[in-house]
Amino acid sequence: MAEAHAAVAFSFTVTPEGVNLDLNHEVFKAIWQSGLLSWKKRIGRMKNNFRNGLFPASPMSFVFTLSIVMALHYGGFDPSFGLIFFFQTHMLGLDVSNPIISYDISCALFAIIMWLIAILLIKYSLKALLTYHGWIYEVRGPISIKTKLWLGLVRLFGGRKPLLNSYQAALPKLPVPSIDHTITKFLESIHPIMDEEKYKRMEKLAYEFKNGIGKKLQRYLVLKSWWASNYVSDWWESYVYLKGRSSIMINSNFYGIDCVLEKPYGCQVARAASVIYSAIQYRRDLDREELEPLLLNKIVPLCSAQYERQFNTTRIPGIDIDTIVHLKDSNHVAVYHKGRYFKVYIKHKGSYLMPAEIESMLQKIVDDPSEPAKGEEHLAALTAGERVPWAKARTEYFSAGKNKASLHAIEKAAFCVTLDEESHNYDPDDPTAFDKYGASLLHGKGYDRWFDKSFTLVVFANGRIGFNAEHSWADAPIMAHMWECALSREFQELGYTADGHCSGKLSDQVPNPIRLEWDLPSPCLYVITKSLSVARQLINDVDLHVMMYTYYGKRFMKKCKVSPDAFIQMALQLTYYRSEGKFCLTYESSMTRLFREGRTETVRSCTAESCAFVRSMDDPKKTNAESIKLMQIAADCHQRAYREAMTGLGIDRHLFCLYVVEKYLGLDSPFLSEVLSEPWRLSTSQTPHQQAQRLDIEKYPNRICGGGGFGPVADDGYGVSYIVAGEDTVFFHISCKKSCSTTNANQFGNNLIKAFADMKSLFDESS
Repeated sequence: MAEAHAAVAFSFTVTPEGVNLDLNHEVFKAIWQSGLLSWKKRIGRMKNNFRNGLFPASPMSFVFTLSIVMALHYGGFDPSFGLIFFFQTHMLGLDVSNPIISYDISCALFAIIMWLIAILLIKYSLKALLTYHGWIYEVRGPISIKTKLWLGLVRLFGGRKPLLNSYQAALPKLPVPSIDHTITKFLESIHPIMDEEKYKRMEKLAYEFKNGIGKKLQRYLVLKSWWASNYVSDWWESYVYLKGRSSIMINSNFYGIDCVLEKPYGCQVARAASVIYSAIQYRRDLDREELEPLLLNKIVPLCSAQYERQFNTTRIPGIDIDTIVHLKDSNHVAVYHKGRYFKVYIKHKGSYLMPAEIESMLQKIVDDPSEPAKGEEHLAALTAGERVPWAKARTEYFSAGKNKASLHAIEKAAFCVTLDEESHNYDPDDPTAFDKYGASLLHGKGYDRWFDKSFTLVVFANGRIGFNAEHSWADAPIMAHMWECALSREFQELGYTADGHCSGKLSDQVPNPIRLEWDLPSPCLYVITKSLSVARQLINDVDLHVMMYTYYGKRFMKKCKVSPDAFIQMALQLTYYRSEGKFCLTYESSMTRLFREGRTETVRSCTAESCAFVRSMDDPKKTNAESIKLMQIAADCHQRAYREAMTGLGIDRHLFCLYVVEKYLGLDSPFLSEVLSEPWRLSTSQTPHQQAQRLDIEKYPNRICGGGGFGPVADDGYGVSYIVAGEDTVFFHISCKKSCSTTNANQFGNNLIKAFADMKSLFDESS
C-alpha cells in the first residue's frame, strides 16, 4: 500500500521562459498548523505548571490578597508595618514616580510577597499534614480525635479543583526505616518458613550485619534520601527492570483483559478504532492534566508521577542496560496485521480523527493483500528474546535507511496495536478457552506483540480485546486506570451501528495508512530466528490458568468482618500449603504512592499467624470457632503489614537499597546476599478495580473487567494475580512453569476453589 506525499514545500524549474516557482500551500499550511499546535501545548503546560506551583492556592487568591492590603491601607491601617513606605522611598524608580502610582505599586509588591509566603506556608503545612499516617490504621474502626482534627486540616489546606499533578510538590518523601525495625521485621517474616537451625544461622547473620557494616550503609542511604525525591524508585527501575538481560516477555511484562461478561458490540476493526480513540482521548486528558488525581477516601492524594510515560514511550535495548525513551507527543499508532507493520495517523490537519475514520484506515489494512517483507512477520521476536542480541542488532541493522525510519515509526508511536487473526473469549463451558485468552495476551506467538512498547493493544478477530504492557515505566494500577477509563468511554460515550461499525460520518480526506518498509539482511534474519527460538522456549514452558470465581466474593468476606484482600491471601496460603505440603516466602505487592515518586513495596503474607490458621484448617482437633479466631488474627496481622508497607515501613525495598549501596562501595555482606537471593515461590498481586468510578457496576454488572496477570517469578513457584470485581466475583490468573514437576496451575486453581469452599463452611456452620 502506498501513499503520495509532497516531499518539499516548494520546487522550481529553469526554462527558456525563466524560472518557474511552484509553492505547495498544503505543506506550508501543515507546517503552520503543526507549529501552532506545538505552541498551544507549550502554553498549556506552562499554564498548568503555574497553577500546580501555586496549588493549593489559586491565581484569584492574589486578587483577594491585594484587595485586602489596599483596603486596609486606604482605611488608615498599614498591614506592612512600614514595609510599603520603605518600598516607596527606597526602590529604584518608585521614589521619583507619581506618588499615587508608586504607592499602589508598593502595595502590590507587598501583596505579592505576602501571597507567596502564604502559598509556601499552606503548601508546607499540607506536606507536613500528609506525613501523618495514623488515619490508615483507623479506616474501619473508631476515629480518634487526632485523626478527626487531621482530616479537617487536610480538607482546609487541600485546595479545590486540583489538576493531575497539583499535589506532587506537597507529597512527603519516602522515609528510610531504621535498621533495627527492618531486621526485626525480617526475622519475624522468615521464622515460620525455616527450621530452628537455619533460623538461628540467619539470625546470627542479621545481627552481625546490623552491628557491623549495616550502620555504614544506612548512613549513605539516609544521605541519598535527603538528596533524591525518592531513595528507592530510580534504583528499582534501573536494577530490577532495565539492567535485566533476559527476555522481558513473560518474565516482566504483564497483561490485562476485556470486560469478558459483555459481548463485544463491534467487529474487529470497529472495536479497535473505538478503543484507540478512547485511549487517545485519555492521553489528551493526561496532557492537559484534566484527569483527576486519585484521592484515598476522597482526601489523601496519591503520587501521579507514573502517568507521564504511559504513551509515546518505548524501552530501548542496550548492551549493559536498557533506556526508556519518552516523547512529548505522537500523532500515530503502529499497527501489526498478518506479519506487516503500518503507520496509522490519529490526527489529521490538527484535529483528532474520529472512531469511524480510524476504522476506515484499519479496514484498508485488513483488505490489503500484500505479503510481509522477508523477516518482517517475526521482527518483534527481537523484543521477546534476550536483550543483548537485540541491542547489537538494533545498532547494526536499524541505524540507517528504511529500517531506521520504519523502526522509529514503531518506537515513536503513541502505542502499538495488533489486529490478531485468532479469536479468544471467556466460555464458562470450556475452562481452557479462558486460559488460551490470557496466554495470548501474555505472550502471543512470541512475535506479534511489540514487547518494548509501553503497551500493545491486542484486538482479536471476534472483537474481544486486551493489552500487553511493559513494566519498567510504571506499575499495573496505572494501566488499569487507563483501561477502565477507555472501556467506560467506549460504553458510555461512543457507539456502534446495528451492523457493528463505529457511529459517525467519514470526512472527505481521511489519510491512508502507511506501510512500513524493511530491508533485513541475512545476519539480521538469523538474530530474529534465534530470538524467536528463545521466545518459543519460554512460551512452551509457561503454564497459565485463568478462572472466574463466582460462588462468593467481597460481600460475604465483609460479612465475616475480614478484609477481602486478607481473606484471599489466607486462601492462597492454605492453597499453597495443601499443594506443596509446606509454607514459602510470599510476595504481595503494595503501593507506596502516598509518597512522592513512590512505586511498590512488598507485603510478606506468610506469617506465623497465617501458618497457625492454615494448620488449623486440617486439624480435626480444632473447632470452627477456633479456626475463625485464628483467621481473624492472621487477617489483622496481614492488614497491619499492608498498612506498614503503604506508609514507608516495609522492609524489602530498604534491604534492596542497602544491597545496592553495598555493591557501590565494593563491600560484601553474607546477610544481604542471602536475603536478596531468596526466591519468592508465591508471588501475588491484586489489580485495583474502579479507580476512576466512571461506571456504576451495580447497574451494569457485566461491565466488570477480568483483571490481568503475569508470569511466574520463581522456577518452582506460582504467580497469582487477582481482582475483586463486583460483590460476588473474583478473577484469578495463576501461572507457573511446566518444567517444574511440583507445580501445576490448574491443580492450584482447583485447590484454591476448595480452600474458598472450606473457609466459607467455617462461617456457615458457625452461624
